[in-house]
Amino acid sequence: MTGFKTPSQEQLQQQRSDRAMYRMSEDFVSGSSSGAKPPAQAFRFYVEISGIVTAEFTECSGLDMTREVKEYQEGGTNDFVYKLPGRTSYSNITLRRGITYTRELWDWYMAGLYDGKVKRINFSIILGNGELKKVKQWDVFEAFPVKWSGADLSTETLQVALETIEIAHHGINLSAEETHAL
Repeated sequence: MTGFKTPSQEQLQQQRSDRAMYRMSEDFVSGSSSGAKPPAQAFRFYVEISGIVTAEFTECSGLDMTREVKEYQEGGTNDFVYKLPGRTSYSNITLRRGITYTRELWDWYMAGLYDGKVKRINFSIILGNGELKKVKQWDVFEAFPVKWSGADLSTETLQVALETIEIAHHGINLSAEETHAL
């Protein structure tokens, strides 16, 4: 036969994974109790500082890390290049929410504006489920704000005014998976 390609192991694994996710979502919708848990919904998340839920945000981005790869070319080895793990770097986290009547994000950004002594805090970003239980908890270390943005204001729209804060940090850790209630 011409034109027929045998799927790679990676493609087969992806197909199996896709089918499993589809079955889990079908079980969730139908109420089946096969024991499979549905994927977490990304719309219910909170920020916790010192064990107290302090804010609910509408958007969160930047929960990622990248490992540097160092290449080493060994003399006499011509069929490949060694790839070695290097340092891990973290993206800035961006949180967005509707503007409230409190000044906490503004005050946090303004701390250290004139003397360079920024206020670093540890906090957690918690993803909750429909039963108000923690699904995942990412702990963020030595965080400080690097950018604050206010709302775009216009008389031609009825949208909610949003404020955004971008946060630099020294790392994240996944510390909890489906535990107690929020």
